[in-house]
Parts: sequence; structure tokens; C-alpha cells
Amino acid sequence: MVKMAKNMGTTDRLLRVLVAVLSAEAAYFWVGGVWAYALYLLAGLMAATAAFGFCLLYVPLRLNTVRPASRTRTALAAVIAFAILSALTAGAYYSAFFTRKFFLEDFNRMNQPYKQTLFETGQGLRAEANADYDRLVAEHRAFMDKYRTYRPYALRGDSQFAADMERVEGIIAAVEPGIRSGNLAQTHKDLEGIRPIYQEMLKRNGFSMLAVYLVDFHDAMEGVLDAAAAKDAARVQSAYAEADARLKTVEETANDAEIQAIRAALDDVLSAAKDGQTDVLPDLGAKLKAKFVKVYLQRG
Repeated sequence: MVKMAKNMGTTDRLLRVLVAVLSAEAAYFWVGGVWAYALYLLAGLMAATAAFGFCLLYVPLRLNTVRPASRTRTALAAVIAFAILSALTAGAYYSAFFTRKFFLEDFNRMNQPYKQTLFETGQGLRAEANADYDRLVAEHRAFMDKYRTYRPYALRGDSQFAADMERVEGIIAAVEPGIRSGNLAQTHKDLEGIRPIYQEMLKRNGFSMLAVYLVDFHDAMEGVLDAAAAKDAARVQSAYAEADARLKTVEETANDAEIQAIRAALDDVLSAAKDGQTDVLPDLGAKLKAKFVKVYLQRG
């Protein structure tokens, strides 16, 4: 049997292992469909060439990265090996965490116009309901386009997800005549059918409603934080109204000491803005963010 001559050095092989790990994690956690298959293929090729120490593409190019050992190359190899270990551990943990967080953000972006449309149909506000219904259609389409083939890690085992989203899409399409010129009271009842679908989907995938509401509050809180960082008292007071409303939703779900600490920090920012204490706004904003992050990391 002819022994294959190696044409890849240690650093080259370790870099390929790193690329393989990152590609596999990207395919598993971050993308779906054809992109996932392409990344898995790349990961397999990188891992195989690293294992054998031979790259077929190097042959016609007359490349060979095998080099004598040196202190510099040993140090570089150690750095790459540490990067591989970090990608395997921290990379997987943070990918699972952030894909879950981003899914909730996408869900809330879609859910917000749904809640507005539901409220407005219940109040007989046709013009407002029409405007928010258009937003709902656009946001739900964007959500479906993203998650039709891709599943974040938290929803990887949910066999009902696609069917549930199709049911929601059907309800949204069916209520359009009622939104435009029909019976708004009946349309409101029809739209109510979406709520239990969402709630069951979140529940079976381990998302608490508190997590959903915390992410929803976070988006409004960012407006307060940006204004506080800019020492803009007027903008803080303007942004506070939305953050206050969304935090009240959080408080209706859980109002323990940690949630109360967020409330106190948010109200401190408002008080300073009203008193014209602009110099302390950045520090108070940072305190608010720290209180929120502590709760979200533990319970989001």
C-alpha cells in the first residue's frame, strides 16, 4: 500500500480543525436549508484534510506547509488549539443562548403589531387596525421566511412549529376582509385564535412568558439608555413612556425583588431627567442595564 505523503504542517491542520468546528456550529445553530448543508460539507472537508495532513488542491499548486518545528510555530499552534477548545465550549453555549434570544426578538417584532391589531379591532378603531394589520402581515411574512427552513436550537425538536405558523398565517389572511370593511367585533374574536397558538408554542419549547416580556421590555429600554448616554433629559422622558408600559407587562407576570430593582433603576433615570441632573444620566442608565442583564441571564 502506498503511503500518502503529507503536505500540511501542524499550524495548517489546526487552522482547518478550527474552521471545521466553526462551520459545523454555524450550520447547527445559525442557518438552515442549503446553507447548512454547504457548511456541514465544508466542515467535513476541513476535518478530513486535517486528519490526513494532505490537501489534494495543494498538489497542482505545488504547495507544502510542512515546516520544521520552532518556538514561534509551537506558540501559534497552542493559540489555535485554545481557539478550537473555546469554539467547542463557549461557542456552543453562546450560540444556543443568542439564537434563543434572537428568536424571541423576532417573535416580539411580529407579535407587537398583532397585539395592536387585536386591541384596535376590539375597540372598533378601523383606521388604526388597518395600519397595524399591514404591519402584521409584513412582519409575519418576514418571520415565516426566516424560520421556514431554519430552526434555532431551542426549537430544534418542535415538530409542530411549522404547522402552527401555517395556522397563524391562515387566520391572518382570513381576517383581512373584516379588517378592511367587515365586522370588527367578529374579526377581533377571530384574531383571538392566534393567542393560544403562540402561547402553546412558547410553552412546549421552554420559553416562559416572562422571557418574552423581558425581551419586549429590552427593546423599549434601549431607547431610554441611548437617551441617558447622550445626557438628553427630554428624550429620556419621551422614551420612558413605552419602557414603563412594557415593564408593567413584566410586573404582571413576576414582580419579585429583582424585577422591582429594574423598576427602581428605570424610575431613577426618569427622576434625574425631570430634575435636570443630566450628568448622572449615563451612570444611572448603566445601572439600569446591569439590573436588567442580571435578570435576563438568569431567567430569560
